Amino acid sequence: MSAETPVQSAGTFTRLRRRFRDWRGSRPFWAGLFTILGGVPIAYFPYATLKLGTMSLTMATTAGAGSLIIGVLLITLGLTMWFQQATRVFAGVAAIILALVSLVVSNIGGFLIGFLFALFGGALAVSWAPGNAEDVEGGRHKPGRGPAGEGAVEPTSQGADNEPIPPQTPHETGDGGPADGVRSEARNGGYRVG
Repeated sequence: MSAETPVQSAGTFTRLRRRFRDWRGSRPFWAGLFTILGGVPIAYFPYATLKLGTMSLTMATTAGAGSLIIGVLLITLGLTMWFQQATRVFAGVAAIILALVSLVVSNIGGFLIGFLFALFGGALAVSWAPGNAEDVEGGRHKPGRGPAGEGAVEPTSQGADNEPIPPQTPHETGDGGPADGVRSEARNGGYRVG
């Protein structure tokens, strides 16, 4: 190889896989997939004809049109979650409501298969939030980016005996300050008065 040989780029499959991973990471992908998978059995089972030997079983009911509408709406909501991330909360709530309605209308929600998938997909869509690219660097969080504020654990300094030293709080004026080298909290059992 000479210095002028071009560097071989990643293969087509690797490039497509990376593009798909980036596309999938920027939207509620799994929520949409579960919602679509929930819509398919809800729409399919009322129109399916099962063959058992020479006998055929048809699940056609008067609710077949309602099942078809619910199934198509769930598939549409799943695609909406993928391509319109701004409406993910609406699509998630609508998927949960349609999943609950399918229990009554569509053969117990597509024999509970479609109901569970649609319910789980709707819940994922409602709870999904876009991530910040600047917070994550190479798959790891940047150092020093932890919780802050109320409820965050502050690092404590340790004394010579490996015992944590309590944080020192400044005394207010009028408190009298430490008297005889003993703080007022130590005199009254650790409770600050006043």
